[in-house]
Amino acid sequence: MKLTVDKGFFRTKEDVLDDIRASGFWPTTYISDASPELPLHWHDGDIIGYVMEGETYLLDENSERIPLQAGDRLNIPAGAVHAEGEVTDKVVYIVTMRKCIPMMEGLMMLDPAAYPDPTHLQLDPALLAQLMPSSS
Repeated sequence: MKLTVDKGFFRTKEDVLDDIRASGFWPTTYISDASPELPLHWHDGDIIGYVMEGETYLLDENSERIPLQAGDRLNIPAGAVHAEGEVTDKVVYIVTMRKCIPMMEGLMMLDPAAYPDPTHLQLDPALLAQLMPSSS
């Protein structure tokens, strides 16, 4: 699976809300304050993100930069290796996930070296417990 970026996908918050309703995904807000480039990683669930303000870039599985700015929609399928680039000021996203789970659980960064093959995303419970230890 590869991530895609739909440049200039929306103009207003209402456009985003209409797209979220059509997707059936669960929304939340995520703010990236100034931060260095993240390491490449993947998630075990599908994510659609909307850049509401600010700009940065994404790295794809080949570490190629994809510029992001307000109005862009990100489609990050489960297993797609990627990373958020350096944030020099602040980027505000509406992040949506297919599953209704706590945001930080859905955004947990999984190491590509530990589980790089997205065709194996039907994780057995023991492996899932190893990759995503409980915070309790």
